[in-house]
Amino acid sequence: MQTDSVALTIVVPNERYPETAAHIKSAEEHGKSNICTIDRKSAEENRKESLKGVPIKKGFDRDEFPMAMCAEGGKGADIMYVTPEDNRGAGSWISNQLEKYSDGTKVKIVVK
Repeated sequence: MQTDSVALTIVVPNERYPETAAHIKSAEEHGKSNICTIDRKSAEENRKESLKGVPIKKGFDRDEFPMAMCAEGGKGADIMYVTPEDNRGAGSWISNQLEKYSDGTKVKIVVK
């Protein structure tokens, strides 16, 4: 994917959300793209598809990457068990970074 089509880059802070950051890095190492095309209207369906067949584990959330709110999310997303505090904190942080951008906006997600 060409980076000139990316509207912005957001940095997920490793020290603040270490489990989610580790998952993003791992998913990228396994071939998942760090480009997210915002697609909020498909998030619920993407989440259903990505989590299908992944059992609930007490005390953990099932974190998806690419995220459900990305057109690239859904079936085939990388799933990792992450503590709820880390997962939900990171999800809220990312949502706040992207709230003013419309569906179709391409975002590069990096971990530092």
